[in-house]
Order: sequence, then C-alpha cells, then structure tokens
Amino acid sequence: MGAFVLLCGKLFDGVSDRLTGPVEILVEGDRITEIGPSVRRPQDARTIDLSERTVSPGFIDTHVHLTMEAADLAQQTLKSSAAKALKGLNIAREYMRYGFTTLRDMGCVDPAFPTVDLRNAIDSGLVDGPRLLVAAHIISSSAGHGDLRGFYASRWDIPVSAIADDAGAIKALVRREHTFGGDWIKTTNTGGYFSPGDDPARVTWFDDEMNVLAATASQLGMPVAVHTGAAEGCKQALRAGARSLEHAYLIDQEALEMAKQAGTFVVPTMQMTQEDLHALHARTLPCQAVWKFSRDNGKIIESQRLIARSDVKIAYGTDCGMFPFSHGILEFQAMVAAGLEPVRVLKAATSVAAELLEQDDIGVLAPGKHADLVAMPGDPIADIGVTAKVDFVMKSGNIYRGPGGHCGRSGWHLPRRGELRRDD
Repeated sequence: MGAFVLLCGKLFDGVSDRLTGPVEILVEGDRITEIGPSVRRPQDARTIDLSERTVSPGFIDTHVHLTMEAADLAQQTLKSSAAKALKGLNIAREYMRYGFTTLRDMGCVDPAFPTVDLRNAIDSGLVDGPRLLVAAHIISSSAGHGDLRGFYASRWDIPVSAIADDAGAIKALVRREHTFGGDWIKTTNTGGYFSPGDDPARVTWFDDEMNVLAATASQLGMPVAVHTGAAEGCKQALRAGARSLEHAYLIDQEALEMAKQAGTFVVPTMQMTQEDLHALHARTLPCQAVWKFSRDNGKIIESQRLIARSDVKIAYGTDCGMFPFSHGILEFQAMVAAGLEPVRVLKAATSVAAELLEQDDIGVLAPGKHADLVAMPGDPIADIGVTAKVDFVMKSGNIYRGPGGHCGRSGWHLPRRGELRRDD
C-alpha cells in the first residue's frame, strides 16, 4: 500500500447516470483523497495508466455462500469447519479477481462459525481477501428451507441446521448469532428449490414466529435478510421489518409496492434462474428440485420482470455457492436481460449494495471513501457485458489484479518514471 495516481479514461462513480472522464484519482493509503481532471503527484506516488478503461467502484455481491457447494451439498456439509473456511478463502480470493471487493455471505451449514473466522482473519490482515459481512447460519423452522436433515437418514443427528419451532428457541438462535460475531440474521420463511421436503410456494414460519425473530434481531441491532419465494412469504417478511428480500422468486405487484413503501431492498439473484434452467434442460438439476423448478420457472421469470419494472431498491446478489462463483459476474447480464437499465444494474452492484449493507465508505468513488476500484475495457452502460472483462482490481489501496499486484496477470510492466502500463 502506498500512493497511486490512476489515469482513468472513463469513470462511473457509483451514483451518476453517465460516465465522466478522462479523470484522475489519487489514492493514498487505503483511501481516495482526490478526484479531478488533474490531481497532486506525491513524491512516492506510482502512476497507473487506465486511460483505455472505465473505472468503477469495486463490485459488491450481497448474496454468496463461500462454504457451501450445491453440487455436492450433502457430502460437503460433513467436512470440517477448517476445511470449509480454507476452501472459502480460496474461493473469495479468486472471486475478487472478477472485481468483487465486498461480499455478504448468507450462511454456512456447519455447527461452528467458519465464515465469522474467515471475516476476522481478513479484517485483521492475517490473510488477504475481499471485505466480508456475514450471516453465520440460516435460521429456519423444522421442515423449512434451512432444515437439511432430509438429506440424511432419520437416525442421524447431525448438527448442521439452525432450526427452531417456538419463540424461546428462535430467540436463542438469534442471540447465538449475535454472541459469536454474526453481522446479519439470515432466515428462510418459505421453502426452496435445492432443499428436500419443502416448497418455495409455501410459507414455513407463522407470523408470530417471524415477528419474534425480527424483533429479537432488532433488539440486538442486527438487520434481517429473508430467503423467500411465495408472494405471501415476501409480504410476511415485509410486515416483520426485513431489510432485504432474498430471491423473492414469486413476488407479486402488491408485495413490490409494500417493499417500495418500506424502503426494503430486493436481491433477485437472476443468474441463478438461468443456471437452473440450463440444468433442467440438461437433466442435471438435483431430483428434489426438478418438480418444483419445473412448476415455477415461468412464474419466477415473470416476477423478475415485475421487479425490473418496479421502483424498489434492487441490490446485486448471486447466490454463488449454489452455482459456480466463476459465473457470478454474469448477474450483470442477467439483470439487464430481465429488463433493468445497465446503469441501474451498475448502481445495484455498487452504491445501492453499499446502502443495503450500511457501509457508507464503499460503493462510491469520492474523496474519503475506501479505495475499492475496478477497471474494465469499454463502456458498461453501452455494453453491460464488459463487466465480465475486469482486469484491474484494487481493494483499500492494495492492488489484487493488474499492475503491481501479487495476483496480477501478465502483460503489465513498470517503465521509467514509475508509470505502470499494460502491453496490449
């Protein structure tokens, strides 16, 4: 970490509706200190030539599972906490190369707290990786989406699910998440597609149970994210005060109006639907998901189009872990295909995602903000596909892809006078 002057061809600042530039950015330490047509040149500053690229705030994925692997979930769940955390670290580092400098992990399936440990290791500088906020576990009712006991024989008692069926037990689970370092509470109030024995079209919490969970989280100052499918599940979560609706597979217009009025964020995970459609047609979708997804996929796409036409706050989230992280960057294109304007999608992955996470020093390029930046060739407002071509990543003033980074790709060199350029 030091001082850098970035020569940007174009700039998306996270909040504007158009690109500006050319422009220069001065980074000192972990912060942006100046942005303008020309900035100071501190004596120790290195100049990085991004004049043929668009520079953007680092991308934020608000829904990932670093320690879950849908392709082999039943077996992977049985691995040790340490094995999950180590693999999660490797995945997080690789995902940062695509431009994701901040992630919200939406729950592990483990009796311990591997994602909390991983977050703490990154925060302390023990290891490098993207900024993490975590919901440590997925709180669910019995027979809900978070109850994975159906993968195993009934005589097994494997403590992999955080399940509760009365007010006292629900409070205890929420308080446990707070005690051991969770940032968010994640719950499921409808069934899901990859879990056995439940149905996304059915609500699995009673209203009083959902209200107890949300009230306990509020008492402890923890925001609540709700995996939800059925429109009535979306409305139940909204009435309880959820900060974000995850997936909202079958949301309707009434629920969208409620979300708009409440200021609740929707994280629609649209690429996952494309992944599931491909798996359905290829006959590789897990058997427990086939009947549910075959019934609902048309309704899911219709709901995604409703979301795209609405005025709700939409944040970028993928559900990676349920499909390969290498495909997470395609969420940009899936959101545009569903009807969202490219600039709204860019905001969803930057300033809006930061607002959802209540992180006011990321998601925007401005003096005083964290120096989280990515660069890509081309104009992402004219062609959202260029988001998949990120070739420069900086997080908190450290370069993780591009010139001078320990993960940098080949083709960058350091000519005289400290100017870093790319050989094209």
